[in-house]
Amino acid sequence: METKEEARAYRLTVRESLVGDRQFYKRVGMIVLPIIVQNTLSNVVSLLDNVMVGRVGTLPMSAVAISNQLLFVFYVCVFGLLAGAGIYGTQFFGKGDMEGVRNTLRFKIVACMILCVAVILLFSLAQDPLIRLYIADTTSEAEAAATLAYGKQYLSIMLIGLIPTGITQCVAGTMREGGKTILPMVASMTAMTVNFFLNLLLIFGYLGFPRMGVAGAAVATVISRFVEVFVIFIGYKRKPEKYRFMKGLLKNFRVPKELIPPLMKNAMPLLLNEFLWSFSQAVLLQSYSVRGIGAIASLNICFTVSNIFNEVFLSLGSAAGIVIGQELGANRLISAKRSAWRMAALSFTACLVSGAVMFLVAPLIPQVYNTENEIRELAASCIRVVSVFMPINALCNVFYFTLRSGGKILVTFLFDFCFAWGGSVPVAFIVTHFTDLPVLWCFVLVQCVEIFKAGTGFFLIKRGKWINNLVGKPVAQ
Repeated sequence: METKEEARAYRLTVRESLVGDRQFYKRVGMIVLPIIVQNTLSNVVSLLDNVMVGRVGTLPMSAVAISNQLLFVFYVCVFGLLAGAGIYGTQFFGKGDMEGVRNTLRFKIVACMILCVAVILLFSLAQDPLIRLYIADTTSEAEAAATLAYGKQYLSIMLIGLIPTGITQCVAGTMREGGKTILPMVASMTAMTVNFFLNLLLIFGYLGFPRMGVAGAAVATVISRFVEVFVIFIGYKRKPEKYRFMKGLLKNFRVPKELIPPLMKNAMPLLLNEFLWSFSQAVLLQSYSVRGIGAIASLNICFTVSNIFNEVFLSLGSAAGIVIGQELGANRLISAKRSAWRMAALSFTACLVSGAVMFLVAPLIPQVYNTENEIRELAASCIRVVSVFMPINALCNVFYFTLRSGGKILVTFLFDFCFAWGGSVPVAFIVTHFTDLPVLWCFVLVQCVEIFKAGTGFFLIKRGKWINNLVGKPVAQ
């Protein structure tokens, strides 16, 4: 329970200061900088991959964009599943309970492998109808057939990489929950380097390699996934004392019965939440696709570029979940409250800067794509729209991770679900199907939903109902 003095100190902190001390920013920096470096480089490589495929032609680029949108649903579902268990993992780290962390990781691995197998079966059996959803009726028969063929070719190969991707996410995610972010960064950077050079060799057929086009991009990505998981385990074997939670992980591989219900209670709603959210993003792209292949190509460029800049607030959101979760697990509830507001202020401020840079470079990057001028111009305009809304999106993201850190899964679910399916999806469907508004203005109206989401998130954080210690008193060291 808080004392009156603690409560008064907290009110002063929120009202008068959103700025932390040097120790706070040092702690955040040690967590977030490797994540930002890793994810930014990953998105830069994705941009280069996208450009390489784009050099092959508009249809291959659109087909890969469609396939990646379908795979995005899987990736986000993995994120949600692991994040639900990760709430406990982070608090176990704060408590100092390595056996609790180990059991949480075991749960993650089992659940993730079940999900991977289910998704591989689904995409293997339903490729055609899923890809066809994104091909507008106005597309010529020849272009539709080519887009479908490219998409199936790419997706079929990418399915091979889902298992190593799942394993990497389980182990690397647990490392990050404990503040150990360097090894996941090194593994990801190594994989990205491999992916980039293999793309050059396999897409275009350099140095005597076969010219494989879209298939080459998929093969390069799959190989890089296996490289990433290999580097993770080599890094652990070299310094096992740094990753104590990995010791004995596979020995007596079981999760205590009493831990399964609370883990499922968090993991399943977050899995459902992330599935519905990612599915809403797929539905959004499908709504824009009724305006033709050009709209998909433009938004593909926009999203690929904006992902690079979005990593600032996405990484800060992840760091917020780690910092706040560890404070809650250590039973430092007042510090957790302060950290929540300081992370929100830091994320908003950082995105004012990165958004301004993104606005300035928006017209430049689309020029490297081998596509029509109108597609490049629409892509540049959409990038500028994203840059303007970036600080608002930053607040939504950090509020989401804050709510999640205290185990408020239902609130988190409603926070994402209501605004996606009650706001963005119907707005996009109405403006693309029942108005003559240009694609750009449709895109702007959909982005405006985030303003209302940020306001709701502010209210929920201010109430403080999310502040919960889920794992009990800290373990004596």
